[in-house]
Amino acid sequence: MTTIGVAAPRHQAGPRGWLMEDSLAGMARRRALLGYVFLLPTFLGILVFSAGPVIVSLGLSFFAWNVFDPPEFLALDNYLRFFSDGRILIGFSNTAKMVSLAVIIEMVLAFALALGVQRTTRAALRYFFRSAFFLPLLTSAATISIVMAYMFHSQFGVINYYLGLLGVPRIPWLEQAQWALLSVVLVYVWHRLGFTFIVFSGGLGNLPKEVLEAADVDGATGWRRLWYIVLPMLSPSILFAAVTAIISGLQIFDEPFVMVKGGPGDATRTVVMLIYESAFKNIELGYAAAIAAMLFLVIMLVTAIQFRISKALVFYQ
Repeated sequence: MTTIGVAAPRHQAGPRGWLMEDSLAGMARRRALLGYVFLLPTFLGILVFSAGPVIVSLGLSFFAWNVFDPPEFLALDNYLRFFSDGRILIGFSNTAKMVSLAVIIEMVLAFALALGVQRTTRAALRYFFRSAFFLPLLTSAATISIVMAYMFHSQFGVINYYLGLLGVPRIPWLEQAQWALLSVVLVYVWHRLGFTFIVFSGGLGNLPKEVLEAADVDGATGWRRLWYIVLPMLSPSILFAAVTAIISGLQIFDEPFVMVKGGPGDATRTVVMLIYESAFKNIELGYAAAIAAMLFLVIMLVTAIQFRISKALVFYQ
């Protein structure tokens, strides 16, 4: 008669095994807790200085508040006023003109500079040019705008002085609407060019060499190589540079405010300047918050459209 028995487990869990499992679980919990402790300052910073003010501003957009009196609930009155305010159309129109012009100049110029620096054979020269082009970004926009306002001055500015040596008549850079808008755009591009330049330099430096060498072997040189090989592989960097440039441009404030105070007339008055004037000149914090909320929606919409278009134009390796 055969006896069928149940095989005993090879490893019998005992008190010692349980203690080891508890010890490992406790160690994992302590590590997770330590990670949360290190993340806490960043989380609190975002909550207090970013997410919190956004939520408070959104709630404030439904009230009328002049700081001195208690807030008065207006429901959607601030937003109805937004759509009937003629200054808003002027502000968005000026902002759109500046963004369109600035992004085109910035992207083309930054890419050309990055391509030229990338082709420089000596590493020391590449590092020098990268530092030189990035340096203006470390200076405050207000400081740059003050200096540039003197340089663009029609009477004693150095730009008109050197143009005069070439026989060019004095240009009213800050006195006429079209020249004032162009001056603001040029200063803004000069200040921000270094960031886009660094993005393109990093993208060009990370292109796979084997693909470029294969293109050279196949005879794809010059413009054909740039158009069919370099630009498609650089498209993720171009998308990132375009998105950040447009988001930054839609919030332009320092250059038009410091250089020309939004003038002449309303020629350079931007949306953010309208927010500033509503909040700190007219003391209408609720209406300023409503304008800021609408600008936020516009930025989100434009960014979403960019990412939507990028699905057909951006190629990831």
